Amino acid sequence: HVQLVESGGGSVQAGGSLRLSCAASGHTLSSYCVGWFRQAPGKEREGVAAISAGGGNTVSADSVRGRFTISRDNAKNTLYLQMNSLKPEDTAVYYCAAESVAWGQGTQVTVS
Repeated sequence: HVQLVESGGGSVQAGGSLRLSCAASGHTLSSYCVGWFRQAPGKEREGVAAISAGGGNTVSADSVRGRFTISRDNAKNTLYLQMNSLKPEDTAVYYCAAESVAWGQGTQVTVS
């Protein structure tokens, strides 16, 4: 079964950028639609962005549209989230997920 591991989180000042990665193992990621979710302290987990199996279609939340870009490299079995113009309200633990099959452990993003 597929296993997911996120990386790339950290602390950044408002207006800065981060690039999250989600590496898959155990199964090819190209079989799945995949996405990024986040959960801020005291809030419910919310969807951030998703991308189709082939990479041709993406969707993103209104709160991040125009600032965050989701992409995937099926050859590297990796999902990415490029986050630009970060705001303090983007502070959360970010998770990647492959449909309802697998979730990563999360990576912390803190914007001050």
